[in-house]
Amino acid sequence: VCLFLMAANVLEEDSMEQDIESPVTIHQPKLPKQAREDLPKNINKECAKRKIQRYVRKDGKCNVHHGNVRETYRYLTDIFTTLVDLKWRFNLLIFVMVYTVTWLFFGMIWWLIAYLRGDMDHIGDSTWTPCVSNLNGFVSAFLFSIETETTIGYGYRVITDKCPEGIILLLVQSVLGSIVNAFMVGCMFVKISQPKKRAETLVFSTNAVISMRDGKLCLMFRVGDLRNSHIVEASIRAKLIKSKQTKEGEFIPLNQTDINVGYYTGDDRLFLVSPLIISHEINQQSPFWEISKAQLPKEELEIVVILEGMVEATGMTCQARSSYITSEILWGYRFTPVLTLEDGFYEVDYNSFHETYETNTPVYSAKELAEMASRAELPLTWSVSSKLDQHAELETEEEEKNQEDQNERNGDVANLENESKV
Repeated sequence: VCLFLMAANVLEEDSMEQDIESPVTIHQPKLPKQAREDLPKNINKECAKRKIQRYVRKDGKCNVHHGNVRETYRYLTDIFTTLVDLKWRFNLLIFVMVYTVTWLFFGMIWWLIAYLRGDMDHIGDSTWTPCVSNLNGFVSAFLFSIETETTIGYGYRVITDKCPEGIILLLVQSVLGSIVNAFMVGCMFVKISQPKKRAETLVFSTNAVISMRDGKLCLMFRVGDLRNSHIVEASIRAKLIKSKQTKEGEFIPLNQTDINVGYYTGDDRLFLVSPLIISHEINQQSPFWEISKAQLPKEELEIVVILEGMVEATGMTCQARSSYITSEILWGYRFTPVLTLEDGFYEVDYNSFHETYETNTPVYSAKELAEMASRAELPLTWSVSSKLDQHAELETEEEEKNQEDQNERNGDVANLENESKV
C-alpha cells in the first residue's frame, strides 16, 4: 500500500510539472481493489457508511411501490375497496362528484321531459296539466331532482298523474338514489371506522435489545396499548427480512424467515392490558444463532413485528406493524420497568416505555456460548471418571493386602501345627 501511495505522489508531482510545460494531463493509476480496501478507513468515511433501506417503516407502512401493473382493470372490479383505499381528498372529491353528477343527470331528464311535452310553453296556464307542477326551467328541474333523490319533498314542485314517463323516471331515480346513498355512505363509514386508526394507539419500543434471560441469550422488544379499551385475541408475530443465496446459486431478495416469539408455548397470545416485553430465545433454530456483538452491525437485516387483534368496541380486526434494523438493536441492554404498584391499582409510566439500561452480557454469539458451556462440562466428566478409577484401584489394593494378610495368617497356623506334631 505504501508503494502505491508513493507512486501516486510521484505521479502527482510529475503531472504538476508537466501541466506547467504542456496542457497534457497524466491521470493517476487506479489502485487494485485489495489495495483500496487496505487504505486507512478515514479516507472514505462517507463511502463506508451504508444506508439500509427499510422494508417496513417505523410507523408500520410498507415501503414498497407497485410499478408496471398492466391489469389495472382489477382495481375497477373491486371498486368499493379501491374507493376506501384512496386518500381522503380524493375520496371526498368522488363523493361530491357522484351526487352532483346524478342530480344534474336526472335534472336534465326532467327538464327534457317538460320541454318535449310543451310544459315550458304553458307556464302560468291553469288549464294545462304539466308533468311537474311549478317547473319553469332547468334550475327548477335540478332542484326537483335533488328533492326526489334525497326524499326532501318541499311540496312546491310535485309530479302529476298525467305523466307516465315522469312516474317511471321517478321510480328509477328513487331506486338508483338509494343505491348511490348506500354505496357512498357505506364507503365513507368504512373509511372513517377503519381499524388503522386504532393501530395508532398501539406502540412499539424504539429499539430492540439483546441480553441474557434465564441463562439464555434473548432478543427482546416491548409493545403497549395506550387505550383503556383492550385488543381482544391479540397475537404477535415477527419476521426476519434478509436477502439470501441458496445452495444452487439462486439469489432471493428480501427473504422472510419466521422468528419464534412463543408460538409453541403460547406466549405469542397476549393479554395486552399493560406493556409487555416480547422475547425470542436465540437457539439453534434461531436465525441469530451465529451472530455476535461484533458481527451484528455488519449484518444487513430487518426485523418486522406484527401485532394483530380485534378492536373491543367494533369487533373489527386491527393490525399494527413496526420494524428494527441493525442500528436499532442494542446488544447488552434491558428495558426499564414501567409498571408500579400504587394504592389499589397498577400504574404504567409511558415516559420510560422506550428507555433501556446497560447490563452485563457476553459479546459472543449463542453458538459460541453453547460451545464454551459444553467445553466447561468436559473437565467435570473427566474428574468424575478419574475419581472412579482411583476408587477402583484403592479397592483392588485393599483386596490384595487382605489376601496377603490372609496368606500370612494361614502360614503361621501351618507352622504351629508342624511344631505341635514334632
